[in-house]
Amino acid sequence: MQITRNGSRPSGKGPEAWFTGTVRVDPLFQVGDPARLSGGQVTFEPGARTRWHTHPLGQTLVVTSGLGRVQCEGGPVEEIRPGDIVWFPPGEKHWHGASATTAMTHIAITESRDGSNVDWLEEVSEAQYRA
Repeated sequence: MQITRNGSRPSGKGPEAWFTGTVRVDPLFQVGDPARLSGGQVTFEPGARTRWHTHPLGQTLVVTSGLGRVQCEGGPVEEIRPGDIVWFPPGEKHWHGASATTAMTHIAITESRDGSNVDWLEEVSEAQYRA
């Protein structure tokens, strides 16, 4: 058994190469071999969002607070709220973030394949975000 104490994992600013706007990332867990699971709590300030991206083994989001937005390529922008669970299948191009007026926090859970759990793509435009 391993216990990782609260406060032992520092918060970090979401990198501009991955996000638009102000984003805080709090790492929760990263399990080493043979497991490949990782999780983080991500807080998006109003208007903040990820870039378009995919995950080789999919991604699960658990919305814990606020009001958010998600979109898969070619689909409508959907609102997400606390208690909602969002599943993106492997390879599905998508983005997620806060609404224009309200922050949003979710727990993101992914698995790694060959050491990678995400492929970052292009920025989500204002027109795409506000659709």
